Formats: sequence, structure tokens, C-alpha cells
Amino acid sequence: MGEQKTGRIEFQTSPDRYRHWRIETDGEVASLIMDVDPAGGLSTDYELKLNSYDLSVDIELNDAIQRLRFEHPEVRAVVVKSGKENVFCAGANIRMLGKATHGHKVNFCKFTNETRLSIEDASENSRQVYLTAVNGTAAGGGYELALATDWIMLVDDRRSAVSLPETPLLAVLPGTGGITRVTDKRKVRRDLADMFCATEEGQRGKKAVDWRLIDETVVKSKWDDAVKARAKDIAARSDRPTDAKGVKFTPLKREITDNAINYSTVRVEIERDRGLATIIVKGPSSTPPSSADEAQAQGDQFWPLLLARELEDAILQLRFNEPTVGLILFRTEGEAKAVLDYDRFIAVNGDHWLMREVRHYLKRTLKRVDVTAKSLIALVEPGSCFAGTLAELLFASDRALMLIGRRDGDNRPPAAIVLGEANFGPYPMGNGITRLETRFLGEPESVAHAREKIGAPLEGEQAVELGLITVAYENFDWDDELRVMIEERVSFSPDALTGLEANVRFAGPETMETKIFGRLTAWQNWIFQRPNSVGEQGALKLYGSGVTPTFDRERV
Repeated sequence: MGEQKTGRIEFQTSPDRYRHWRIETDGEVASLIMDVDPAGGLSTDYELKLNSYDLSVDIELNDAIQRLRFEHPEVRAVVVKSGKENVFCAGANIRMLGKATHGHKVNFCKFTNETRLSIEDASENSRQVYLTAVNGTAAGGGYELALATDWIMLVDDRRSAVSLPETPLLAVLPGTGGITRVTDKRKVRRDLADMFCATEEGQRGKKAVDWRLIDETVVKSKWDDAVKARAKDIAARSDRPTDAKGVKFTPLKREITDNAINYSTVRVEIERDRGLATIIVKGPSSTPPSSADEAQAQGDQFWPLLLARELEDAILQLRFNEPTVGLILFRTEGEAKAVLDYDRFIAVNGDHWLMREVRHYLKRTLKRVDVTAKSLIALVEPGSCFAGTLAELLFASDRALMLIGRRDGDNRPPAAIVLGEANFGPYPMGNGITRLETRFLGEPESVAHAREKIGAPLEGEQAVELGLITVAYENFDWDDELRVMIEERVSFSPDALTGLEANVRFAGPETMETKIFGRLTAWQNWIFQRPNSVGEQGALKLYGSGVTPTFDRERV
């Protein structure tokens, strides 16, 4: 991708380190202000002009969204706006896209999609509702950012417009859900959507409202007052607490070595020569707090919240910084009862604002696991605690293996999984249903049978019979079978595996989210490799040069 300023992409940041965003709060309304530092990108090969963005901008945005949900429970409405005159956001930086590796482009789009979805999740599930105040041009990814919010305002100054110009200008598609949100979320008529996406200049004013591309236009003389009034109106409909104390996010305690990443609740062991990494998740070492207020007093050290933050970081580290690691093994360590106790605590205190946020953070982190382009295999062994929430990692995996009984000389209880209420609703996938419902799509009675086993340790043969794991092996076969499976998996084409996994993981209903990660991502992934876009005479390579691209006219 050119010369990067650091060798490793870092996802941990904080408002005092932001170079591209500002958070300003005023009671129940916050402003999230995009003011991109042109020299603040990941690489020295391009400048982030006109509020264009690269991954560094979205890393800060993701952090800001999380902090607003946890650190500012009093905020009910968030206004996304620009800190620059006459421009909202020019979208993803074209020079960055032209120079980035294919893998980085795809991972960048995926992370950006996840960030947009987290905005929608905040509006829907936290009642911290987002609106966008577009004060200039919102092009491509800039308009896609606005589309993720619940309400879009556009200044009516005869210059400001919204557009998705990727097809006519760059020979690609809007990569972060633009087309899907135009048709499925804003329900723009298909012929109008076709015209809009094929027009460089986009739409403005009354026509943009009539086509449902935006919600309202406001003349410049009334702009500031109108934005404030709209934010106040939206805030008045929220149920977020007005007097709660937020939970401050502190830097993760993390140690990175050549072959490992160690956190408090997660450990990652990397074997690059074998193309695999093992993620070991540690169950809680203490009982849940006595009350939601006590949990709030624990801050970001509350076990489920700490787990969500650390597992999320581990997944992102592997995605971006370990591209040749194609296989992840999930292991767990701890007591199943302790995990289930925390699940029950969150459920019992489900009306508390913090428990709601923790539950949805865990949901979003598990969704990151679902869409990670690496093979996922869960290993259930003595000492494991695949129970409740942690059993979701097993159901997110492409395969699950269980050791029957114990190992010689091991006095721990036999390997088992334990189901809890958390496996039957709180953590839906992008398709809108649970991982168990997706697993048993053609046999709903199997979900009912599994539910009857809540709380019971399910060992090898019983777990196989219930369809909860793929295969169980005796102790004397375990090591050999595991070795053969790993060697076989890493010998396959990574491209074919990515396609295989993306197809089988998301059975069931199609939603806007699955369309974005499935249909859109698949097409964009393909288009980003075609010479019509990225070839030497392609539109993305020649953009801004004044030279007309040369297209291969054969349709595929």
C-alpha cells in the first residue's frame, strides 16, 4: 500500500489522539465533527483532501461511536457534520484505493461497513439516534456515511449535493453499502436509483427529497437553528437515561510479541509457518457483581465488556496484520457455570442502560467473527467453557471438534458444552436469526431439542447427536485427527475457502446487512480486480489524469 507510517495497523485510540474527528457534547445532543487531517493517513503516499478518508479515519470513527454509547449515556442524538466549509466528505481517498493492495481494500471496506452498521445499531438498539447535517458535497463514501444515519439534512445553497459517482468515475461500486441502503433502506425507486448511481454530479435540493435520497433541505440562513431543532426533536423520543454516569474506556492491557498477543481475557498464539492462529478465551475468574450499579462501578473491567473489547481487537489484529494466517482455532478456558452466571446477570438487569450496551457490543463483536475471511474451527477439550455467550464462538465456527472424555492424567471434568438462554436470542447474526437457528435452518425441531438441554453439560456423543458439534474423537485419535484436518484446510486455495465460508455461514433470510457483506462485497471484491478499474488503463488508475480509461467491452 505504499510506505506506511507504522508497520502494524493499530485499532486502539482515544479522543485526545484523534486527528480526524472531534466529539462535542451539549447535554442530550452530541456533535461528531469530521475534520480530516490531510497528512494524517496511514501512508505517506497520499493526502486526505476534502475530508476524504482511509482506514485511519474510520478507526477513529469506530472508537468515537463506541465511546458515545458507553461514556455518554446522557446523549440521545448525535449530529454527524463536517468541520470544513462547503464540503461534507469526498468519500474514500482515491489515491489510497489506487495504491492499496487488493486485500487491504477489501478489509478496509469490510471494517468501514461494520462501522456504518454500528451507527445503525446505536440508533435502533441504544436509542442514541444519529442524523447527518450535510453542508456541502457528500460524495461516494461521504454519502454512504450519511445513509447510515436515521435522518439526512442538506443545506439548500445550489451547490451542496449527495452522490454515488463510483460507477461513472472509477468503474467500481460504492463499497460501503451505498446502493443497498438507497434501495432497501431509503426505498428509492429502482429506475431513479439507477439514474442516481450513474450520474457524477448526484442530486440536490427538492429533487433529492422527492427521490428520498435525503429527508429535508434547509436554506443556509436557517441552517444552524434547523439542525439544532431537528436534533432536539429526535433526542426527545429517546429512552436513554439523563443522569447516569458513563463508563470510560481505558487503554487495553495488551502485550504483543512476535508470535503472540496477550490480553486479560484473550490470548492469541500465532504459527505463521502453519498458517494458523489460536484464540484462547478465558472465562470469568470471579462471580458477577451484586447489582448493575456495582457492574457500572467496575467500568471497562466488567468481564463481558472487557471480553468484547479484547476479542474485537484480536480479530481486527488478525484480519489486517496477519494476512497469511488463514485458519483460526478457538479454545476456551474456565468454568462453564461462571460464564452462565454472567449471562444471567446481564439478562436479569437487561433494562439497565449499561447491560443493554454490553449485550449489543458482544453481539457486534460476534458479528465481526462471522464475517472474518478466515477458516474458523472450535476445539472443545477438558477445561473448556464453551457455555452460553462463549458457545456462540463454537456456533460461529465452520466446524467444531470435541474430545470424548478426558486426557490421560487430566482430572478436570470431561469436555462438554453447556447451552444457556444467551444462545437463543440475544446475539442474532446479520441474517436476523440466531446462530443455532441458522445452523438448524431445515430442522427447527433441533433448536427446540437443544433448548430443552439448557444448563446441562453435553459431552461428545450427546453433542454430536444433538447436532451441536461436527465430530467427537477419542483421546487416542485427537492429536492425529486434528493435525490432518489442519494440514488439509491450509492446503486449499484461500480464495476458494473465502467463497465457501461466506456462502455456508449465512444461510437463511437475506437482510440489508447480508446483502452488504455478501452480494455487495462479492461483486466489489471481483470488480476491484478487473482491469477496467485497476488496470494501467483503468478508471481508478487514471482518475484525475485527464486521460479517458480504456475498457474491455465484453460483459462477463
